Amino acid sequence: MAKLFLVSFLGLLIAAYGVAGNMVYDNFNILEELEDLDLEEEDTDFLESPSWTSQHGGKVLVNVDSFNAVGDGVSDDTEAFRKAWNTACSTEKSVLLVPPGRRYLVNATRFKGPCADKLVVQIDGTIVAPDEPKNWDPDLPRLWLDFSKLQGVSFQGNGVIDGSGSKWWAASCKKNKSNPCRGAPTALTIDSSSSINVKGLTIQNSQQMNFVISKSESVRVYDVKVSCPGDSPNTDGIHITKSTNVVLQDCKIGTGDDCISIVNGSSTIKMKRIYCGPGHGVSIGSLGEGNSTGIVTKVVLDTAFLRETTNGLRIKTWQGGSGYVRGVRFENVIMEDVSNPIIIDQFYCDSPKACKNQTSAVDISQIMYRNIIGTTKSKEAIKFACSDSVPCNNIVLSNVNLEGKDGTVEAYCNSAQGFGYGIVHPSADCLSSHDKGTSSTNQKDDAELAESTVNRIIHTEL
Repeated sequence: MAKLFLVSFLGLLIAAYGVAGNMVYDNFNILEELEDLDLEEEDTDFLESPSWTSQHGGKVLVNVDSFNAVGDGVSDDTEAFRKAWNTACSTEKSVLLVPPGRRYLVNATRFKGPCADKLVVQIDGTIVAPDEPKNWDPDLPRLWLDFSKLQGVSFQGNGVIDGSGSKWWAASCKKNKSNPCRGAPTALTIDSSSSINVKGLTIQNSQQMNFVISKSESVRVYDVKVSCPGDSPNTDGIHITKSTNVVLQDCKIGTGDDCISIVNGSSTIKMKRIYCGPGHGVSIGSLGEGNSTGIVTKVVLDTAFLRETTNGLRIKTWQGGSGYVRGVRFENVIMEDVSNPIIIDQFYCDSPKACKNQTSAVDISQIMYRNIIGTTKSKEAIKFACSDSVPCNNIVLSNVNLEGKDGTVEAYCNSAQGFGYGIVHPSADCLSSHDKGTSSTNQKDDAELAESTVNRIIHTEL
């Protein structure tokens, strides 16, 4: 249903905005590189469920139950999973099966490759983590299920990866300032791998981040659901770091932190038909913490629906950092009651202490927002808080219509240069110079013009 809804609203957006949006590319060259990032439907035939039920399917079935896994959610099945992995990994065309209808308790484990060709990890049951932080393996404090050094492996099924994170959240300093601030495990990690496919899985209640793609290339993620309570701290949905050529498609994400976060060393990231909420929106960053270098390039989000998130489309960097964010396109996005719908924040400070002022900053340029509509809880619907010493450059707004509940929304710019094209509401005239300024628009004044461009879209429950 989510996919049907998103496809429908994409058609409406293209019908309403397509001509004007294309004119931006015809008349301006600053985002030419983004033309190479157009998203096409991915071929998912290779992710068809394996024919392991048939003797003629050419697959070798490796069932965790055959290694004495109990699957009652209480007995420790870690060793059974390790033995099953070792067998499947060393066997060509094998299917590691986690069968449906059972709950397998598995402790923190590294599943290492390289493996034999055409390995499929078929998760149809539930894998559950121990719920007591005090009993966690001290040698693996930041991971739970960690898969590394793989090539050409598919993870798929209708199963659930459940991090049992409630006690971890309660112990967070963000829930209680008297608690120490420390890391917690990531539920699922794909590390140092290539040509990986993930389809159909549900990842929920992670101790901290839900799904991390790290130091990997050519990763395809389809129809994945990520679910955590909106108040669960640091539970990023899908976190991409030091990875290239990653596609996220038809994913529904609700978390207590960023639905998607893209950080240093990542490029050619394509996201299509994404549902986000609750959560902190879709973010590039944070980058530059601790005077570090952060580089993110060639990112496209095409078709998304964000509901009641604390941020919408966000780029966040720390003072004192270096590097750059370049070549980003956010397009065809609907927002419903979203705070900070469009925001660039070069003064990001996620710290219990105030961050000191520094002149160096991550350079942000060639950023486009096209066909962005919806409602916001914030007075500042568009906010570009950029560094005086390293201003934001070449920001393009094309056919943006954001309405505030109280009738008035504003655009704020500090050291941000760019232009608007087509309807831009609120007006972003403050982009015309590097001077600090605020541009205010009353939605009643522009209502007639906006209605002539796009009919109101009625949001339905997904």
